[in-house]
This record gives sequence, structure tokens and C-alpha cells, in this order.
Amino acid sequence: MIDLFGGHPETTPLSELGDVQFLDTTLRDGEQAPGVSLTPDEKARIARGLDRAAIDVIEAGSACTGPGERETISRVTDLDLDATVTSFCRGIKNDIDLAMDCDVDGINLVVPASDRHITQKVGTSHEANVQTTAELVEYAKDHDLWVEVIGEDGSRADVDYLEDLMAASLDAGADRVCYADTVGHATPDRTLEIVSRLTDLGPTSTHTHDDLGLAVTNALVSVAAGADLVHGTINGIGERAGNVALEEVAIALDHGYGIEAMDLTEVHDLAQLVAKLTGIPLAPNKAVVGQNAFTHESGIHTDGTLKDDAMYEPYPPEKVGRERRLALGKHAGRAGIKAALDEHGFDLSGDDIDTVVSRVKEIGDRGKRVTDADLLTIAEEVEGRDRERRVELLDLTAVSGVTPPTASVRLEVEGEERENAATGSGPVDAAMNAAEEALSHSADASLESYHVDAITGGTDAVVTVEIEMSRGDDAVTVTASDSDITRASVSAMVDAMDRLVAADDDQLVADD
Repeated sequence: MIDLFGGHPETTPLSELGDVQFLDTTLRDGEQAPGVSLTPDEKARIARGLDRAAIDVIEAGSACTGPGERETISRVTDLDLDATVTSFCRGIKNDIDLAMDCDVDGINLVVPASDRHITQKVGTSHEANVQTTAELVEYAKDHDLWVEVIGEDGSRADVDYLEDLMAASLDAGADRVCYADTVGHATPDRTLEIVSRLTDLGPTSTHTHDDLGLAVTNALVSVAAGADLVHGTINGIGERAGNVALEEVAIALDHGYGIEAMDLTEVHDLAQLVAKLTGIPLAPNKAVVGQNAFTHESGIHTDGTLKDDAMYEPYPPEKVGRERRLALGKHAGRAGIKAALDEHGFDLSGDDIDTVVSRVKEIGDRGKRVTDADLLTIAEEVEGRDRERRVELLDLTAVSGVTPPTASVRLEVEGEERENAATGSGPVDAAMNAAEEALSHSADASLESYHVDAITGGTDAVVTVEIEMSRGDDAVTVTASDSDITRASVSAMVDAMDRLVAADDDQLVADD
């Protein structure tokens, strides 16, 4: 048996630690993920979300990048947030000046720590690096900035030298120093060794990457070694394999050790916002914020969950702003299907339930996901119920040869004909915008997710679109297939809205 921490300093039980704070670098390190570029407005939206989630420090960007980046940082500093707003700065005096021009509260001063960074990247000596760092810290503190010194590539640095560099930084007035596993190189025992020595010097932060899949582990080991500020990003986005995901560290600290580092009820909305604005989708099995995190399909799991919420979940979904979902497919059981039908106002029993279960499993056996609309259609057929549509698509026109692309839709909503036109980034976007605007006249519904589920081959390819829409506490997932992706998209939206309006009407009848 390997003693992972053998021979290293003892850790403090996490449950005995005090406050742990978070520094979010989604707007800087997260934006460095390939293909991500955030506008000032988008950075401001994310910064507001981070502030609502009680994040302590927000690294808004790198002022040295250029005028556009300085505009985005200034936009964040103008928001009057509770969080401390900082800028990333290299070990260059002009970087600090540029950061101050953005009116930041502080800086994250990044200086080389490993031999390869000191001699090969920067081309200086170890002694000169220490002296320059101390001088830059003094300069920043003379201008009333909060200062954190980050030893870049610290996990591959000579530990004695890193200790000298960080000690000189603190002696010069730095508020804290930071252990940086810049390339996600470190194992937990290496992290423990370094962070334990740095925390003996003064306040220490930790900055971990996920190249070995150890980002969360190394962040928690850092905290156990005395670090009290964790760097990370929402959804774990960042260069290469990404930074540590703050929401994962937060739930581990809260659930496992009773340490509250952020407002967890905000993380789901924040994760969705970051995914939307960065264009980096969430993996369905992503911890805390993934679509499947609180979704149960297996009959055994569903039955157990219906009997006891905690049967197959480590913590309740409400803790992180989520709701539990029962998915339907080949693994679904009778209890789960009956619960889903009850939720939609169907009171089936006996042979009727058995028939619905059989048909749901038939769809699942064909490798298809059983959507809410599929289930309701099956139930209506089993009951012999004629469904009266409340929302129907009458006509759709989309033009893509113009700038911007334009679309118009004509709908019938509860007997009233409506027509609306809109523009978008493409014909699908324009058509969805037009349909959403037409529908919003009668219902405040939101499009929660949209993706292409499958495409057949050949010139007559059929695309299947799956969307999720919500209205109040009701949500529905619908698929639609067509050789025209624009028509498939609008048809799915209209079918979803039809189901939501019907659910709302049924609820009003039940209340009466």
C-alpha cells in the first residue's frame, strides 16, 4: 500500500479549517481556451453572476493584452461589485501601470519560478528575478494595490528557490503568494510538499490545472496544507485540459467538510451562462452542473429515489440550484414512468401502465431517448384521449442569402393567428427568434437547450433536433425530424410550447 503523503508535513483536517475563498479566472485564464473571445458586455454579465455567487476575487483579464482587453476590464471595474477585481500582470512595470489605468483593485503578478521559465523564457538570473519581483511588489503596494505574487510553473520549480522567491515577495509587502501548477504536472504529494512550505511563509493561494485529471484533488490537498484561496474557473474551462472547476471544489468543500466558499445555489445558472457565452458546452456527465448530474433512468435507481431522495444522490439538487429529473428509456421502470405520468396529470394504472412501460422500452431498445412529448403521446393513445393542440405551426419562411439572415413564422396560438419576423446569425437562429417572439405574446417560456441529436447520411439527410423549453416550474423536452434543419428546429419549439400551454391549462383546471 502506497503512503501518498508519507514523509511530508501533516495536513490539517479540512473540517477544522476556517474560511476558504475563491479567485475566479474565467474572464482571463478561462478565456484563453481555444476559440473563446468575450465582449465587454459578456464579461460584465459573467462578472455579475460571479458576484451573485459570492466569489471573493475576480480576475477580469490581462490589461497588457491591448486596448480592447482594457476596455473589458474597465467595464467590470465600473460594475461596483462586492468582489475584489484584479488584472493579470507579467513581471513588467508597464503591465502594472496599464492595470491601474483600468481602475482595478489589485493585480496578480506572475513571475517565473522554474529554471526553464527563468533562464529560457525570460532570460534572466535567479538572483535578478528575486530582486525584480520585490521591486515590482513595492511599486504596486506604493499605488495601494492588492498584490498576489504567482510563481509561474511553481510545481516544477526548485522548492528551495521558490520558497526564497515567495519570501522576498511577502517581505516586499505582497498580500499573498500563489502556488501555480501551470501545466497540470503535479501529483498530490508534490502539491502537499510545496504548499506546506509556502503557507509557513504567509497567506497562500493555489492555482491548479487538470492535465492529469488531478485539479480538484490538488486544490483540496492545497487547502489541507493551509492554502486559503483557490483559483479556478466556472465549468473548468481554460487552456489545454482546463483549470480546476470552482463549482466542483465548492461542492466538495461544502458537502464533505462543511466549508462554504461560494453561493452554491447560483452555480447552475452561472455554468449555463458561461457555456452559452464561451460556446463550450457542458458534458452531460459533468459533476454538479451537467445535464445528467441529477437525472435517473435506471428502474432500480428511480424506484429507490422515489422512496428516498437521498438513495442515489450524495446531496440534494436544490443545493446547487438544480431539480431532479427522471429520464425515460430502455432502463426505465414502472415506478419512474408512473411518476412521470403523474407529473403531467395522467392517472393511469394496471394494464394501461404496463402498456406505456412496454412502449417506452421499445423506443429505448431502438437506441432512442424517450422525450416528454413521446411519453405524453403514448399515454394519450393508451387512454384514447384526443389531444387538442393549443399551438400549431402554419407557415415558415427563412432567407439566408441576405445580411442578416431573416425568417418569418405564422402560428396559431389557442385559436389566434400570429405572425412574426426576426433576424439572426443564421436561418435557424432567425427562425427560432421569430417563433420565440411570436410565442412570447402569450407565454413567458424560455429555450433551455438546443442541439442536433442525429443526422442521416446522403443528400436527403434527415436531421433530428432536440430542444428543452421551460415555463415556470414546467419543462418539456421535444424532438423533431426533417430534411430541413430550420423547419425541424421550429417544429420542435412549437411542439414544446404546445405541451407547456397544455400543462398550464391542466394545472388551472386541477386548481379549480
